[in-house]
Amino acid sequence: MKLSSRLQQIADRLPPGCRFADIGSDHALLPVWAVKHGAAVSAVAGEVNAGPLEAAKRQVAEAGLSQRVAVRKGNGLEVIAAGEVDAITIAGMGGALITSILEAGQDKLKRVKRLILQPNVGEDFVRRWLLEHDWYVTDETILAEDGKIYEIITADAVPDASQLNEELYKDRLLQQGEEDAESGVALTKELLLMLGPRLAAQASDVFLEKWKSEISKLEKIHRSVAASQLPASRDKAQELSLLIKQLKEVLACLPKVRQ
Repeated sequence: MKLSSRLQQIADRLPPGCRFADIGSDHALLPVWAVKHGAAVSAVAGEVNAGPLEAAKRQVAEAGLSQRVAVRKGNGLEVIAAGEVDAITIAGMGGALITSILEAGQDKLKRVKRLILQPNVGEDFVRRWLLEHDWYVTDETILAEDGKIYEIITADAVPDASQLNEELYKDRLLQQGEEDAESGVALTKELLLMLGPRLAAQASDVFLEKWKSEISKLEKIHRSVAASQLPASRDKAQELSLLIKQLKEVLACLPKVRQ
C-alpha cells in the first residue's frame, strides 16, 4: 500500500508508537498504513457515512488488522472513549467542520497529546481554535498534489502552551530592506492566523503560490463589492482593499526573511 503525498505527510507526523484515531477515515488507508508500518500500535477509523465505513472495514480485514484497527460508525469524536488514544488526525474537511468536531468532543481530548489536522479550506478557523484552547502549533507544512494545495497543522498539548503561543503569534515587523532598520511591514497576529506562523517563516514556493492565488480571488471579490452602491458594500470594499494591501506587502518581504 502506498499513501498519497498528503496522507504520507500526516502519517510522518504521528508520534512513534501512538494509539490514534483517524476521524473521517474514508477507506481507512491512513490507519492501516500506520499500524502495518509500525507508525502506530493501534488505531480507530471513524466514519459517519455507510459507504466509506464498509470500505474501511474491507480494507482493515484484507490487511489482517481487525485486532488492531477498530472501524466505528459515528459523528466526530464520539467514536472514541476518553483516554483511548493519544493522537487524533482529521483530514480532508473544511476548517469550520474540523473545529466543530473538536469543540463538540473536548471531553475526549484530555489525554490526547497531538492533533494532526488538514483542513481543505478555513485554515485560520483551525489555528484560532487551537490558540483559544491552548494547543501549541509545533509544525506546519504545505504541499501541492493533483492540482490542489494542502496545509497540515500539527498541534501538541504542552504545559506552557499559552506562553509559547503568545510568542508564536506576536506581532512583528518585516524589514523591506537594509535601509529600513526602524520601520517595516507589520505581520500581525491576525495575518499570522491566516497565513500560518510557521508557514510564513518558511515562505516556501508552494506557500507563495497559494497566497498569490488567494490575493487574486480577493481582488475579484473586491471588484464585485466595490461596484455596489450600498453603504455596507463600501465598508466591505475598504476592508478587502486593506487586507489585499497587507498581504501583498507581507508576501513581498517574506522571501527576504527566508534567505
